[in-house]
Amino acid sequence: MDDTATRIWMDLIGRLTGPMTFRILLQPTMAALYAIRDGMKDAHEGRPPYFWSIFTAADSRRSLLNEGVHRVGRVILLGVLMDVIYQVIVFRRIYPVELAIVVVLLAFIPYLVLRGPVNRIARHFSHSRTVT
Repeated sequence: MDDTATRIWMDLIGRLTGPMTFRILLQPTMAALYAIRDGMKDAHEGRPPYFWSIFTAADSRRSLLNEGVHRVGRVILLGVLMDVIYQVIVFRRIYPVELAIVVVLLAFIPYLVLRGPVNRIARHFSHSRTVT
């Protein structure tokens, strides 16, 4: 188990250099664009911040997570495709655990982190316009 954890850690660090390093910027950027779009839509519809709702609305947690995966699905799919290509080029095989870690870190977490603040900012500016 220790060897596996070490290999995974070293493989993840190794992704910072070498072929296809552009994806380290591309995936979070795409996730951010989707988060901005969805956060603005949430603000327009008067929905609470997304990430906060995942923790506070236990009855709708599963549907919120499914919505997030669906909304950022293209970015996740692109991330899976790019990491599979990277692994085939570099390792000559596919490591599913590493694939999942990379996709979650580069695509889904940026989406989760940005969608709620965008909602709050958009709501603040739309409220400021209606007050003045």
